[in-house]
Amino acid sequence: MTQALKDLGDYIAAALPNDVLETEVNRVGELTVLVRTPSIAKVLTFLRDDTTCLFKQLVDVCGVDYPGRELRFDVVYHLLSMKHNQRVRVKVHTDEDTAVPSATGVFSSAGWFERETWDMYGVVFSDHPDLRRILTDYGFEGHPLRKDFPLTGYVELRYDEEQKRCVYEPVKLTQDFRNFDFLSPWEGQGPLPGDEKAEGSR
Repeated sequence: MTQALKDLGDYIAAALPNDVLETEVNRVGELTVLVRTPSIAKVLTFLRDDTTCLFKQLVDVCGVDYPGRELRFDVVYHLLSMKHNQRVRVKVHTDEDTAVPSATGVFSSAGWFERETWDMYGVVFSDHPDLRRILTDYGFEGHPLRKDFPLTGYVELRYDEEQKRCVYEPVKLTQDFRNFDFLSPWEGQGPLPGDEKAEGSR
């Protein structure tokens, strides 16, 4: 199977030399194709329609954040060929300001996947028919799967009994356990109840 995927990667790269940057089969036998960002719709169309490929099913579109890179985001497309019983992963690199062409014209199922990627990472998709939040609230600030997003978020939602509605308030960290002393609770402790039984059995 690995050789078949290598051959498929070489075939895709040869067919789209100006659009494909590299192909790779990793250690677990998965083919990844890195594509120029403006060419994503063209490459996906080729993978869907070419008789050697026939990747007719878009399984997923997701994001990955590498904040140390200049192009910090990867947008990753997972495709399945039922005809050839093969899978391929297609990736593009982008940043916060560069829009990725929407794949909704190639796979209609990309609509909700791209909305989720925008909601969680802030990756913009050009020509998307309805790019708005899908998992977070409409008034939500930021994109929660970015590595620089605070673990506690910016605001918290609670139901106000007096106003009889939900209200947003800035996050307040009042719990004592937030004051970490960075000491392990398992070190420096005295014997715990029951330890004497373990000592006697040795």
